[in-house]
Amino acid sequence: MTTPTPDVTTTTPCYHCGNSVPYGAPWRIQIDDTQHPLCCPGCEAVAHAIIDGGLESYYRYRTELPERPDERQAANADTWQVFDDPGLQAKFVHPDGDEGHVRATLAVDGITCAACAWLIEHRLNALDGVTSSAVNLTHHRVRIGWDPAIIQLSQLLAELAAIGYTAQPYEPDQAQARLQREERMNVRRLIIAAVGMMQVMMFSVPIYVAGPEGMSEDFYVLFHWLSFALATPVVFFSASPFFRNALRDVKTGILGMDVPVSLAIGCAYAASAYAVIFNKGEVYFDSVAMFTFFLLFSRYIEARARRRNGQSGNALSGVLPVSATRLDDNGNERILPASELHAGDRVLIKPGHGVPGDGVIEDGESSLDESMLTGEYLPVTRGVGERIVGGSQNMENPLIMRVTHAGNNARVANIVDLTDRAFASRPRLAQMAARMAHLFVLRLLIVTVCVTAVWWWIDPSRVLWVMLSVLVVTCPCALALATPTALTAGHGQLRKRGVLITRADAMESLSNATRVIFDKTGTLTRGEMQLIDTHPCESTLSAERARAIAAALEAHSEHPIARAFRPFRDATLQASHLRSVTGQGLEGTLTQHRWRLGKPQFACSQPPASPGEGQWLLLSEDDTPRAWFRLHDGVRDDAAQTISALQANGLVVELLSGDTPDAVKELAQQLGITTWHAGISPEGKLERIQTLQAEGECVVMVGDGINDVPVLAGADVAIAMNSATDLARTRADAVLLSPRLTRIADAIDISLATRRIMRQNMVWSVCYNFTAMPLAALGLVPPWLAALGMSFSSLVVVGNALRLSRWKRQAHATAKVSPSAPVSA
Repeated sequence: MTTPTPDVTTTTPCYHCGNSVPYGAPWRIQIDDTQHPLCCPGCEAVAHAIIDGGLESYYRYRTELPERPDERQAANADTWQVFDDPGLQAKFVHPDGDEGHVRATLAVDGITCAACAWLIEHRLNALDGVTSSAVNLTHHRVRIGWDPAIIQLSQLLAELAAIGYTAQPYEPDQAQARLQREERMNVRRLIIAAVGMMQVMMFSVPIYVAGPEGMSEDFYVLFHWLSFALATPVVFFSASPFFRNALRDVKTGILGMDVPVSLAIGCAYAASAYAVIFNKGEVYFDSVAMFTFFLLFSRYIEARARRRNGQSGNALSGVLPVSATRLDDNGNERILPASELHAGDRVLIKPGHGVPGDGVIEDGESSLDESMLTGEYLPVTRGVGERIVGGSQNMENPLIMRVTHAGNNARVANIVDLTDRAFASRPRLAQMAARMAHLFVLRLLIVTVCVTAVWWWIDPSRVLWVMLSVLVVTCPCALALATPTALTAGHGQLRKRGVLITRADAMESLSNATRVIFDKTGTLTRGEMQLIDTHPCESTLSAERARAIAAALEAHSEHPIARAFRPFRDATLQASHLRSVTGQGLEGTLTQHRWRLGKPQFACSQPPASPGEGQWLLLSEDDTPRAWFRLHDGVRDDAAQTISALQANGLVVELLSGDTPDAVKELAQQLGITTWHAGISPEGKLERIQTLQAEGECVVMVGDGINDVPVLAGADVAIAMNSATDLARTRADAVLLSPRLTRIADAIDISLATRRIMRQNMVWSVCYNFTAMPLAALGLVPPWLAALGMSFSSLVVVGNALRLSRWKRQAHATAKVSPSAPVSA
């Protein structure tokens, strides 16, 4: 008897997803006494979860097939094993009870409706070792509790991936968690104040309309007691921050705007409570509730605006990916936490993955999204030998990178530190506004006492509400918000443009700038030096040997010139006793001889004439000339546009360089710079800046190298290029995060706009307070109108500052420079 051979060419569709079912597949689902084939364990798990949940009708009435789950992830949790690392779990996994159970919150992609939440919870709760799971539909997060002795976190993540939901650990940092708690509490206070205000007004309006004579005594007393009960939580819960801050201000001796606010609320509430309890005097519960609501609402709007337009340090802190794929010497992959990477590690960066640290590409070419760091939304292409920064997103092809800086040493971490340093202090104008607000509160309290005494003599029945109106309407909220809101919006706009302010006074100094001084190499030029000619001084030394010796001397230098010699590096040549002379060159020991490379006067006591025009470096051995090297650099594409924009704003542009007069003159003429100086040492540059400052000028210096550090430190505003050395960046007041020079003109324009808005806010707040105070003192402003006016003045200040978020670059007539035009460096 012949056994029939199965026809493997006939395919059966999966009942769940519609894909082909492999021959002999054991997976089945029974519906209405009928067995239906399934293609994988992932489909089987989902189908059983649907049927066990009583949703058989899903298969009867569905209109399209779902996406196929990834059975590979269901069967193998290797992809997620990095999250089983104890060091990594310490950041987001927490104990849950006394039985050894743990819990974690995961951010889940792909959640769209309640059905997704049901499926996730059903899937997880069916696993052995899972104690609980709950999905937060609003924030697309799931909270899971499990027993690590039975099931691992990697298995949970793999199970979620198997049903189509990729998840990552979610754990906000302490600052973000605190801000979230504060925001939730502020919303609760605002809601209580709004409900209390509406209900109190509901009981107050009949009293105002009918009066004591128009309603019975019982209703009159009842409405007052109900208002008392409703206003109490508004005062003791919603208004509690005012009292807490006022107490703090009194203890420190620095009176802020919460002092008059708390006095107004407390006095009005106490007087009203006394009137209700003893049935004697006026009741102001409606004014108390209304004032509290208006003030909380204005502060809530102001806080939301500041968070939306301010610096996002937490976002930058979370830019680096959690895990990385490290390669060993044999090319084997190992997934590990990114925090365990060290300088020198080789890392594989797959398409769609983030760059886990700073490094240099060793293999591959791909486009990277650096918008989080630079503000440039177009991807940039990077290839072998080029540097990439942590936090970038790889978009196309796999890359192999050699790590240079990881973890807290990565550039993004330095940016966060610089941002924190900028916000740790306030500029002079903000400090002046704070002092004005303090003095204004002190004088306001004195005026209030005087006004109260006068009205006590004129009409004692109106004393309380006149005093409340004076305290409320002249509260310097707008004055206190005038500069912080504008500064926050200005910093946010600069950050979007790729300019990081690192010192508080930088924005104010930028707005006062009269002259911008540029270094040449690496600033106005690209800083990508190329060696285009080698001219040995004698036949005993070949051009190839001369280039190798120069490369050995430049091996550990960060100067742009060093990059021109990297292609000629010979591993067999190692220089020792290296010493760099700023602005001149460097020297070292090689083959038991003293070699120097740099300017002719530095390299040799009696240098020969250079072979031609351009920038030439001389290589010497024991004070004997050995070879000339000619270097070439190109002008930045937007250099002429930047110079033109600065000059159109009335700024004087100057070029200071240590290069030869011919090279500096050529560049200055090409860019339209009329004031330039060549052959200037770092000390000479500093003397030039000090001379200009003595003449009353506010000088902005733009540089990138170690030789620029002294002059950067001496300038009123120091701006470091994105490619600047670490030392130059730490000495700078602002750092460009992208290579675009036009950001400098943008920074000055935004600083001018910020200063203008700060002054507008201060003028408005001062004029408002001095106009409103006499009206309130004359008894023309009731407490509820005073609360509305004070809140309105604060919102005007915030709204005016938010105009900076819509700032656009002004059009300037700019010169054109050919990107390919060669310029000697």
